[in-house]
Amino acid sequence: MNYRQTMEYIDSLSRYGSVLGLDNMERLCAVLGRPEERLRVIHVAGTNGKGSTVAYISSILKAAGYRVGTYTSPAVNDYRERFCINHRMISQKSLCEYMERLKGVCEDLVAQGFPHPTVFEVETALAFLYFQEKNCDYAVVEVGLGGATDATNIITHPLACVWTSISMDHMAILGKTLGEIAAVKAGIAKPGAVYVTARQEPEVYEQLRRAVEEAQKAAVEAVTESSERNEPAAESNRQQTTEHRYMECGLVTADDTQAKIISENLTTTQFRYREFPKLKIHLPGRHQVANAVLAVECICRLRDRGLAAVSDAAVLKGLDEARWPCRLEVIGHNPLFVLDGAHNEDAAKRLAQNIEIYFTNKRIIYIMGVLKDKEYEKMLRITAGYADHILTVTPPDNSRALPALELAQAARECHPRVTNTSSLEEAVELSHLLAKKEDVILCFGSLSWLGGMRRVYEDFRKNRR
Repeated sequence: MNYRQTMEYIDSLSRYGSVLGLDNMERLCAVLGRPEERLRVIHVAGTNGKGSTVAYISSILKAAGYRVGTYTSPAVNDYRERFCINHRMISQKSLCEYMERLKGVCEDLVAQGFPHPTVFEVETALAFLYFQEKNCDYAVVEVGLGGATDATNIITHPLACVWTSISMDHMAILGKTLGEIAAVKAGIAKPGAVYVTARQEPEVYEQLRRAVEEAQKAAVEAVTESSERNEPAAESNRQQTTEHRYMECGLVTADDTQAKIISENLTTTQFRYREFPKLKIHLPGRHQVANAVLAVECICRLRDRGLAAVSDAAVLKGLDEARWPCRLEVIGHNPLFVLDGAHNEDAAKRLAQNIEIYFTNKRIIYIMGVLKDKEYEKMLRITAGYADHILTVTPPDNSRALPALELAQAARECHPRVTNTSSLEEAVELSHLLAKKEDVILCFGSLSWLGGMRRVYEDFRKNRR
């Protein structure tokens, strides 16, 4: 397949829907030779902050001299962003070659009477195979949806299980209470791993603690049973296998309240944490300090266990070099044009906090677009008061998109000046008619369309020259 045919094939896989569970992945990975079992995996779950945390962890490991694969979703600017090694996207040629191999495997499975794997299952298998065959030292893998039944949870021996902030999202799938959602996300806990979490609500922490305790118990029992048979414990992921190692694997909380801000603006935040007197990140927002602290704790725990050789200098360099798109990202000036992927209630609270920090006394025009299954009414109640005018858009090319008119109707319950637009192009043009040079245009909502907004904005700027 050429690149066009490959992308058409990927699009065609959407007809198989989204299936939670690991049966398809078990069959798919078995045929491929279990590539996931030959990877040193850091598995990252949570509601908000997963992508940024993956970026920080992988950047630190890269700075330490390792070859690091990262698997994330969704892509923002280019589909190939999902599969990166040392921050470089998979080439078009490699994507075609690997996807053609996966296509043949899927066809064979269907011929045997099994269901066709979903698009995310195929992508996940591709990531594992690509990283394994390209000899990655580590693979930093973001959970797609939930945890326990997510396709990435085929991983059986991760080096680390990491949880970013967990809050209400995907309730129709994951559960109607915070505890139920947390229990699903806690399902990535595996025996013998390093366990690190961001600060969580008590009911979330309780679910994580239970999952970690069960994983620890299973690890100790496995080592004890092996010892009783007088056999060496099976080597997996090059991890130590003594009972002492497993007994000391507790759930560590990365407490961002211990981080002391030195300076912050839209381009750079400097802060102190642990033994590091000055850490520097370039993703703006207090929540990004929390994500960076989580990454630092993960790396330090791996280092303490002898699972990664990372110097303090590599931690500093890695954080300084980490980048991630559409996280309060400024892509234009005069007026300021900002992209942010706030798409649920918790993210909206963080966005409101950042507006107060960075845009105090600024006139702000919103461009907002969300998917139907998001709690957009709550998002509006949290954020609407900061806007002078709200423009709504329909996220293009997405069957789950909430129409701009419906979002506008909801926004009018919270704000007197709301306009629904017919396209991203119209939204960009109208926002610039409304805004003065000193104002801010804040474009936020579901990540699925922000990459398209970037391209529309770049075309708009070119045409204005």
